Amino acid sequence: MNKKELIDSIAKKAGINKTDAESALNATVEAISDCLRKGDKITLVGFGTFSVSKREARKGRNPQNGKAITIPAKKTVKFKSGSKLAEAVN
Repeated sequence: MNKKELIDSIAKKAGINKTDAESALNATVEAISDCLRKGDKITLVGFGTFSVSKREARKGRNPQNGKAITIPAKKTVKFKSGSKLAEAVN
């Protein structure tokens, strides 16, 4: 499912027009991004938890020439599914 299909599904299930559904989706994504940028955790009970994890710098190899390289440290986003989402999938 891509973004357009998700907007269509939201509009249909919520009984709103596609413009409002797109605005709601964009606002939700922006709010989640802002919260994670601050380093906060977002918990949607039953759906899951978004959090930020720090990945330390590490050594790796360039697959093209085999030379050792240093992979810099960075922050990554983690998602742990909630119980209701896991049940729905299984």
